[in-house]
Amino acid sequence: MAERFDAIIIGAGVIGTCVGLGLARKGWRTLNVDRNPAVGYGSTSASSAIIRSHYSTIEGTAMAYEAWHHWCDWAGHLGVDDERGLAKYRNVGCVVVKTEANKYMQPICANLDALGIPWEDWTADELKAHLPIVDVRRFAPPKRPDDPGFGDATGDAVAGAVYFPRAGYVTDPQLAAHNAQRAAEAAGAEFRFNAEVTAVRKVNGRVAGITLADGTDVDAPVVVNVGGPFSTKLNAMAGVLDGMAIRTRPLRQEVAHVPAPAGFDFEANGHVLSDDDVGCYCRPEIGNHLLIGSHEPECDPLDWADPDDFNQAFSEQWRAQVWRQAQRMPGLPVTSPVRGVVALYDVSDDWIPIYDKSDLPGFYMAIGTSGNQFKNAPVAGRVMAELITACEAGQDHDADPVQVTYDYTGWQANIGFFSRNREVNPESSFTVMG
Repeated sequence: MAERFDAIIIGAGVIGTCVGLGLARKGWRTLNVDRNPAVGYGSTSASSAIIRSHYSTIEGTAMAYEAWHHWCDWAGHLGVDDERGLAKYRNVGCVVVKTEANKYMQPICANLDALGIPWEDWTADELKAHLPIVDVRRFAPPKRPDDPGFGDATGDAVAGAVYFPRAGYVTDPQLAAHNAQRAAEAAGAEFRFNAEVTAVRKVNGRVAGITLADGTDVDAPVVVNVGGPFSTKLNAMAGVLDGMAIRTRPLRQEVAHVPAPAGFDFEANGHVLSDDDVGCYCRPEIGNHLLIGSHEPECDPLDWADPDDFNQAFSEQWRAQVWRQAQRMPGLPVTSPVRGVVALYDVSDDWIPIYDKSDLPGFYMAIGTSGNQFKNAPVAGRVMAELITACEAGQDHDADPVQVTYDYTGWQANIGFFSRNREVNPESSFTVMG
């Protein structure tokens, strides 16, 4: 006889684990299954784990600001110890360079003002004063190193920057997922690893459970797709793709790991830096290093990939990101060894996640989350638990969207904003910034 649970969560990254935690705390008997050998070994472990509130939409901003409070009290959110220790959140602040591409941050700052989130307006001189290693000249539009105009300034100075004091990063994203696993287990959740899902089973028009690669059937009236880059393949198994206006697909990404410029302790004195002018973001890393990622400027080709077969070696993209960052930080050692991570993001059509039910009763989705939703995991877990509980109690989420009042900020979130049936949101940045 097949094992039976109240809910099966496919995926044990930080968001899948938090979904298990949210449901377990409501008294559900849950099972997280993951094809990887341990929690957080997929996209989560490759995340830059940046925690910030500035998003292109007010709903995205509200969720991220609520999540910031959870990271500030991560131990309180978990309520349990972890034998490996707890992941640490470093509130180093975030600087965003003002550009034409981000509308000089005016719409985003309006969202922050509406939610009472503090920010500071910096001139280019103030940016230089806070980060003396930067060259404040303008280089936009971003270019690749083989462009004849690469490295040539296109203006004397950028338009300034916005500083967000309530922002930073989590030092070990995989450990954060492990912490959430321990909290979920304390609430009664179970986990199974090295367990690849090969079928989503249905009976009488409703989800009935899953089948694993070893032939094991596991039954549950609720199955949640939190499969990261495999989300589309799982949706295909469930037969729900035709009922979605917004789709997801895996995008190959590279994040570079390089030493900070000599003579400046970026780990101690740096900030998260988001810079559309050069098309990169970076954050401090242990050992006075930087993590450097792409903002997906037009010059960077998008590398859509098959999650079962993609190039896991570094490419010319690594050099493009490091050299572009070196325009802003001239002392960056661009000839340092090629290090970092190559991984996949699960990206929706508008880079806004899908937190929703599906057209198959009992089948739910927390997908399209890679790249900019690590920070929201504590809130996403609760949102999905509230959504699933309401829908299973008979609420028609498509017609009457579930509302969730956030604990810290009191914001009443309309979860219909994250619907699979929404139109592509024109307010999105259509980049990792969300």
